[in-house]
Amino acid sequence: MAHPWQDTTLPAHVRAADLLARMTTEEKTAQLSSVWIGADTDGADVAPGQHTYAAHSAALDALLPYGLGQLTRPFATVPVEPAEGAARLADLQRTIRAGNRFALPALAHEECLTGFTAWQATVFPTPLAWGATFDPALVTEMAQSIGTSMRAVGIHQGLAPVLDVVRDARWGRTEEAIGEDPYLVGTIGTAYVRGLEAAGIVATLKHFAGYSASRAARNHAPASIGPRELADVILPPFEMALRDGGARSVMPAYNDIDGLPAHAHTQLLTQLLREQWEFTGTVVSDYYGVSLLEEAHRVADGEADAARLALAAGVDVELPAARCFSPEDPLPEELLDRAALRVLTQKCELGLLDPDWEPVTGGAPVDLNPPHMRELAQKVAQESVVLLANDSGALPLSDGLHIGLVGPLAHEQAAMLGCYTFPRHVGVHHPDLPTGVEVPTLAEALRTELPGAVFVNDPAGADVCLAVVGDRSGLFGRGSSGEGCDAEVLELPYGQAELLDEAMACGAPVVIVVLSGRPYALGRWADRAAAVVQAFFPGQEGGGAVAGVLSGRVEPSGRLPVAVPRSPGGQPAPYLAPPLGRHGFPSTVDPTPLFPFGHGLSYTEFTWDTPECEVPELPTDGETSIRLTVRNTGVRSGTEVVQLYLHDPVGTVARPEVRLVGYARVSLDAGASAEVHAAFPADLAAYTGADGRRVIEPGALELRVAASSERVHHTVPLTLTGAEREVGHERRMRCDMRVK
Repeated sequence: MAHPWQDTTLPAHVRAADLLARMTTEEKTAQLSSVWIGADTDGADVAPGQHTYAAHSAALDALLPYGLGQLTRPFATVPVEPAEGAARLADLQRTIRAGNRFALPALAHEECLTGFTAWQATVFPTPLAWGATFDPALVTEMAQSIGTSMRAVGIHQGLAPVLDVVRDARWGRTEEAIGEDPYLVGTIGTAYVRGLEAAGIVATLKHFAGYSASRAARNHAPASIGPRELADVILPPFEMALRDGGARSVMPAYNDIDGLPAHAHTQLLTQLLREQWEFTGTVVSDYYGVSLLEEAHRVADGEADAARLALAAGVDVELPAARCFSPEDPLPEELLDRAALRVLTQKCELGLLDPDWEPVTGGAPVDLNPPHMRELAQKVAQESVVLLANDSGALPLSDGLHIGLVGPLAHEQAAMLGCYTFPRHVGVHHPDLPTGVEVPTLAEALRTELPGAVFVNDPAGADVCLAVVGDRSGLFGRGSSGEGCDAEVLELPYGQAELLDEAMACGAPVVIVVLSGRPYALGRWADRAAAVVQAFFPGQEGGGAVAGVLSGRVEPSGRLPVAVPRSPGGQPAPYLAPPLGRHGFPSTVDPTPLFPFGHGLSYTEFTWDTPECEVPELPTDGETSIRLTVRNTGVRSGTEVVQLYLHDPVGTVARPEVRLVGYARVSLDAGASAEVHAAFPADLAAYTGADGRRVIEPGALELRVAASSERVHHTVPLTLTGAEREVGHERRMRCDMRVK
């Protein structure tokens, strides 16, 4: 007779509890453990401390009699043909099931920040490019396609998205983030979560929390932020992605917040996440994050103490390998049961406890880069390219020109690929390995785009010069952008400032093309550049997307998810700043950006009619609607991005001058128009006061209908009436904007 845990008609938590009651302490501990097969000490690290810790982690054979919680990166550790990888994973799952008395498989996880991080899988644009699209629906479609491909080869969990709000673009992981505004990060990140979860993949929100607010933007450095900045800037994207997106896993950050490491932060992982937000999924450690409690933070006296601290705070699974969560050092039974029940419940939801569960067998041909995914990658790349400046009308380029093409990144695939793409993350350690997917360089794409043009390496005498600058992604110092590749100042790396100076001196109009993982200061050339185009590591189809914008085949519609600074110093300078955080008399340093958050141009012209507000006075628990008409008055089709910002004239604490509360992409043919409707709830005016409560206060507000955080077309005055109202996790966090 089947036991209750094998009864698929029972609720997952009931089945998991029954199984838990039958397990020994060693078997429970094994469910909190993981194994990273192939992560030896040869080659360069792809996780912090990998060489140090890999040799001292539990081997699979030692855990097999008890079972195993997770398998780490079976596809993204070494190159493997997709079908062969699926077959290997299936064989491994059979071995794991045969080794433990309940025949339980492991949950397999992978990275999926720019697509499935596997050889021959589609390489999508980096998350900063997702932010530049201002297109949640497209991001959901992309994520669902990624999740479907992962599920097809036996993966259950994806370690994405990154919801860290950029506070200082010198941070190397800026390329992995979505932007510098919590509303943009929250809505785009939630869209990604919905797509991944719709495909049956567990989405993992990272890094919880404050990772991007580190001192001097140094990776792993302490985050010296107050509780209000944490509550109003850092946490909302996570809250939105959990509540509205349905994410089933969370990964703590490497940093500490005011001395409390996130992996041992009970207030964060239990009191906030579990009790206030009612999260019921799993908390998985960042790689070696539990070990770092002892080795780096020095808040634990040995591995067993680190395990107890993490488990007590709310960490359920140690990744990427079992080092601290060990059956040899018994964990407190109550905490062990709490974590193991969460793990088993999630496995049950995934079908891993079902008696008829079988691994994906593999063997049949597997295409991880099918046409529809390449088309999606192309669309995301096209929508993410930002036309920053075009005052001289140098763009779009016409065919038949004599074009100077300068800068080594014009000829490198690296200019298209973020640090978590397979070619840059793993492929660089296998120099003889083919890329696995076609990644045209910008030079190659331009020759296809403009077959009648003549391209030369010297701008002298050319009709126009394309100066291509930016980054090469990498890990831990092996690039100018990426994890562990932080910048002291936002100055173009590799001597590229001098390259631009030389190009400007040649006399031809110079179009600056930036292919990078972060924004760089361009003020030095602002008055001399004929045009400026920005793309944030746009993926395998990025070359064609950028070339298409340069030629005019693709209408530019991207908007900046992070501001482009004027000068390389003076950081951090996020746009979410109160008046004293902006340029003014008290300081000689001017943080005003060259191009502000939300900025982006088109090849056509738009006019915006005066908005109509349904109810200018509303109670603190009310809602009003705004309607305006946008018209394409140019001769080309194009896309405008209508952005809605909130300005609070008087607050009980210093408030940002403006903050994004809504946006909508409006695509119009030449001469066409459309109505944009915005439903603004008073809840979006809530903020955290001096006493730590999130409140909505009565009084005057102003909505700014704008093309960027600085380019305001219209203002809409509002008045909130009634009593002050405290709001919590149930508050409305979105402004519904529709185009009709």
